[in-house]
Amino acid sequence: MEKKQPRIRIIKNGPYIVSGSVPLSEKIIVPRGNGYVYEEGQPLVQRATYSLCRCGKTKTPPFCDGAHVASHFEGTETACKNGYFLRAARIEGTGIDLLDDGRCAFARFCHRDSGDAWELAEDSASDFHHSEAIIAANECPSGRLTAVEKDGTIHEPEYSPAIEILQDPEEHVSCGIFVKGGIPIESADGSEYEIRNRVVLCRCGMSGNMPFCDSRHVSEGFRDDEI
Repeated sequence: MEKKQPRIRIIKNGPYIVSGSVPLSEKIIVPRGNGYVYEEGQPLVQRATYSLCRCGKTKTPPFCDGAHVASHFEGTETACKNGYFLRAARIEGTGIDLLDDGRCAFARFCHRDSGDAWELAEDSASDFHHSEAIIAANECPSGRLTAVEKDGTIHEPEYSPAIEILQDPEEHVSCGIFVKGGIPIESADGSEYEIRNRVVLCRCGMSGNMPFCDSRHVSEGFRDDEI
């Protein structure tokens, strides 16, 4: 039997259906110095197809338990479907530029010991700040930031298809769903979003930019262990 390709399908006012045996794990965002790293979280059940909660009400996180029905979840997708390069602003640095589309999941990997991605790009005439700016942009899980050389070369980390459920104990919140490796995402209306190497999907049910995380989980204090 031919193996299904990785795919995410959004159900209207319901969960994300993930197919194609996409590896699933939990990652903990942990401060280190002035930056952040991931640590492994609890092991999660691996299945060929699984449903991830989108409403934020499940009692079996991160999996859907049907709570969206009882809670009358309204999950209308509002995100712009224009491509990244049409949405993103170009911020010129001295040695390297940044593209920034504003889709922040508040993971804070854009912060390094040496400065944040914007500061590093501004001072990127030095080899050190140049390389640090690339790392700061590449480690942004939402794909908000992309480092671009003056000759047009685009930097992007190499990811295999995978999904990571993010937790943020420093902010006392549960975060979004980090989708890696160019997994196609099908809208509830049957259209497809631009395939990206890095995006973070909302799972608190409160984003103003559905289906993508807009960091509302922080201001609303969302925790998946307090449902």
